[in-house]
Amino acid sequence: MAKRALISVSDKTGIAEFATALKELGYEILSTGGTKKRLMDNGIEITPVDQVTNFPEILGGRVKTLNPMIHGGLLAKHDDPEHVEQMEEHGIQPIDIVCVNLYPFRETISKPDVTVEDAIENIDIGGPAMLRASAKNHAYVTVLVDASDYEGVLTELRNEGKTTLETRRRLAAKVYRHTASYDALISGYLTDLAGDEFPETMTLTYELKQPLRYGENPHQKAAFYRRPLGSDFSIANAEQLHGKELSYNNIQDANAAIQIVKEFNGPAAVAVKHMNPCGVGTGSSIAEAFDKAYEADPTSIFGGIVALNREVDLATAEKLSGIFLEIIIAPSFSQEAIEALTVKKNIRLLTLPFEQNKKDKWNTVSVEGGLLLQEPDTYGMKEAELKVVTDREPTEQEWEALKLGWAVVKHVKSNAIVLTDTQMTIGVGAGQMNRVGSAKIAIEQAGERAKGAAMASDAFFPMDDTVEAAAQAGITAIIQPGGSKKDEDSIRKANEYGIAMVFTGIRHFKH
Repeated sequence: MAKRALISVSDKTGIAEFATALKELGYEILSTGGTKKRLMDNGIEITPVDQVTNFPEILGGRVKTLNPMIHGGLLAKHDDPEHVEQMEEHGIQPIDIVCVNLYPFRETISKPDVTVEDAIENIDIGGPAMLRASAKNHAYVTVLVDASDYEGVLTELRNEGKTTLETRRRLAAKVYRHTASYDALISGYLTDLAGDEFPETMTLTYELKQPLRYGENPHQKAAFYRRPLGSDFSIANAEQLHGKELSYNNIQDANAAIQIVKEFNGPAAVAVKHMNPCGVGTGSSIAEAFDKAYEADPTSIFGGIVALNREVDLATAEKLSGIFLEIIIAPSFSQEAIEALTVKKNIRLLTLPFEQNKKDKWNTVSVEGGLLLQEPDTYGMKEAELKVVTDREPTEQEWEALKLGWAVVKHVKSNAIVLTDTQMTIGVGAGQMNRVGSAKIAIEQAGERAKGAAMASDAFFPMDDTVEAAAQAGITAIIQPGGSKKDEDSIRKANEYGIAMVFTGIRHFKH
């Protein structure tokens, strides 16, 4: 009796060649639907599935392989006497190889004009059932879901006459990963349709983008995974034009830079070190914006990541090439800029689709034994309930500085203080255990530039000591959420020094 292979695939890459090779090895090919037609068009003799089941495809193709004649052949233990007896009794033949991939659900729901009806019709039922059955019975059945595995299986069949248990187990594990990911996308789509924000279980799926040399430190293993259908404007979807492989820390820092540069519509440049901005600059051109970002902290930018929201031209590239940078991220690079920058062998040049607006609905953070889920912090000046709480209102120039500071401070690790003028950050205090400590760091970095500058704080002042420190440095305007029991103390202190202070009503903690 010839061995049997069942082939039914949506992705038909290499399938005719695979089926031809199986026929040459003496396999009978069972098939159905579009796969059957493709194989027959290539001159491959096949046995239609309905000839095996003695039952026609019904319900528009929804039911064709859900039949004991198929699933008995997939699930039978070939060396179990009871199974063998029952198969003979019912005329069921074992199926030795299953090659199936699934309806294109992901591709369907990624279409901007997809209807619910189209999405539902592209939920595969028979395919996952056959895959799961075959993978469960991998002691006897070789199951393939990926065209990249065809050649390896054929090599074993040609050399040994069968596949090894090790191979079958590896392929079975791959099947369950595949069906789990497929179901995760379906459950996510239907959960969103149903409006369930926090369902009783949360199943997420990611696909491997690249293994990494190591994690935060050389002794830690690491890899980078990408969320299917995730944000277009993300490091996970960046195209690398030049340079060595990204590291774990590169990816973290690049992500931070991208989130900050998203805040700006006009030309802007952001320099990041250790996931905090060391310099943010704006200007009438991208070259001017980078000059400001560099000027903000010419020491810390060394070895940093720079993100720019305009094409990098030759003038800007020449400025960038003058310092050591790990990564430069931009929507594009002119050919002249690429030639100027790629003189440096290792610098990474990345491009991103800045024009894309698709964003992730949730941010996730892992903790040991669990997962935190929250909405991204998209609140800005437009959403803030701005209230001038001091006797003096900010001048037009101070408002510009306050807006810049408020756009940046939410991306700085808490406790966060950012000092700005109208075009750039001049001091950043990040991650301190008390707020006045962050203020002192930012003020020290700013030095004389603090005179006439604006201060932004990611959360309220618990005491008036931060306002006092600001006044002593010559800062003239402050923006903060407000909401402390001692707000009046801070307001009085600001009035005492003639500082204009604005409350936003919005906190921007970032841990």
